[in-house]
Amino acid sequence: MTDLATLPALLVVLPILAAALPIAATIINRRVGWSVAALALAVEAGLTAWLASGVYADGQRIVHRLGGTELARPDGGYAVGIELVADPLSTLVAGTIATVSLVVLAYARQAGPRGNGFYAGYLLLTGGLMGVVLTGDLFNLFVFLEITGIATYALVATGDRPQAAVAALKYLLIGTVGASMYLLGVGYLYVRTGTLNMVDLARVLAGTATWGEGTWLAEAGALYAEPLVIASVAFITAGLGVKAALFPLHVWQPDAYQEAPDTVTIYISALVSTAAAYALLRIFLIVFTPAFFAETPVAANAFLVFSVTSVVAGSLLAAAQRNVKRLFAYSSVAHFGLILTAVGVAVHPAAGPTATRFAIYGAVIHLVAHAIMKAGLFAAAGSFAAGVGARTVASYAGLARVRPVIAGSIAVLGFGLVGVPPVIGFLGKWYIALGAISAGLWPVIAVVLASTLLSLLYVARILEKLYFDRAETPEVDQKDHPATDPTDSAVAADGGRTALPSLGMVALVAGAALLAVASGFAGAEVTTAIDPLVEAVLAGSPEVGTNA
Repeated sequence: MTDLATLPALLVVLPILAAALPIAATIINRRVGWSVAALALAVEAGLTAWLASGVYADGQRIVHRLGGTELARPDGGYAVGIELVADPLSTLVAGTIATVSLVVLAYARQAGPRGNGFYAGYLLLTGGLMGVVLTGDLFNLFVFLEITGIATYALVATGDRPQAAVAALKYLLIGTVGASMYLLGVGYLYVRTGTLNMVDLARVLAGTATWGEGTWLAEAGALYAEPLVIASVAFITAGLGVKAALFPLHVWQPDAYQEAPDTVTIYISALVSTAAAYALLRIFLIVFTPAFFAETPVAANAFLVFSVTSVVAGSLLAAAQRNVKRLFAYSSVAHFGLILTAVGVAVHPAAGPTATRFAIYGAVIHLVAHAIMKAGLFAAAGSFAAGVGARTVASYAGLARVRPVIAGSIAVLGFGLVGVPPVIGFLGKWYIALGAISAGLWPVIAVVLASTLLSLLYVARILEKLYFDRAETPEVDQKDHPATDPTDSAVAADGGRTALPSLGMVALVAGAALLAVASGFAGAEVTTAIDPLVEAVLAGSPEVGTNA
């Protein structure tokens, strides 16, 4: 177990340290970056699998203490300055990060960018995401969010058009505001509770322990209704809402996704906002817990309104887009709204144990499902752009004839966005709907149904172009992304032959589609993995799983 206890730290430190190697190697070889990144991320994936084997064997909670003074807790445990925590929830998301990071790197081998600086930023971003997922401390969550943000701003700016730099600057400015709001909320919590450790915060807020005079004192009253605590929830929600791109805090996302290189768009769409949504999910369920929202039902209703607004607005905006990457970007706004709607149902005062259980299942499953589906969809969009220069919905006309694997994968993943079984997107929506029905939150049911119909609208537009429109030359959006090679800008006249995307690019698209379907049949296994989180929330415990 001693070896397992070091793994959370290794998962964070390894990619961050490895990020320095491509830069240092530039002196010797300008093309060594991909090999360094591939080796580091292969080791990262192996370490994550090792950690998962320990965590899921007995539903364990593995804690690595980085530093600080240990202080006795009332329950006989110890408080520590900084902790990294691997439990069934964080390990599931860490596994998603490790897997997506490695397979997107295979896509980047041919699609680029190829400079050593790009791979350094890629590794730094991976380390920051691992830190966001594994940290057990709210301030260090801020630190890792900033590492993630800085790396993402730089990667977006690697686009080959001036608009990429503008999109990165917009992202930087809005992201900094979001991070500042989050930090302000954390500061309010620290002023009132004296601690930033998530486990200790949950106990102090619940009134089962309090801190003062350098030691843990006896029980005190719950702090949920205090103004500083309520203000902290508002600022933390707004700050992480910016990072997760919830409407109307999403304005950085469409430009960033459209202007970034295709490889960067795949990676950040699958993981960056996912990590922020995960952080909000964990803070609401484990730190503040449903007990806070029972004491402040106005906050519960406000959060639900905020989330469902993002679902509806994102879906409507997606349906109105011509550019495929912008369409998928606005779709992400809707789907992250759906994930946090599930969190809102889970913590709502109207939710009983059954509703809470179903809503948590739906939130976590859809979080992972979105990473799989969006990685595949943006990879497909990038593959079409590389092969035929097609970047608009209209330019997809007839491409199923010349790219059947990519088109078929888009169809499968698109059905996942809509929520058609057996794709995993259906499983997430199903549990969210069951949770809302069990809680009697019928407006949420209406929103889930509306989002499904709107998703069908824009997915059907794409599939109609791919399979039912026949065009000798697809329309190419030269204004958005002018083709540098005339032979790549349209389907050639000689039998519809086009430039071929690489094997790694096609493999990522097809693999995402296959994984999305296979995961849809693994509902029992996924819910079993999530059960320790559910039991912790229902028991009001801040610790997910059994301490190891």
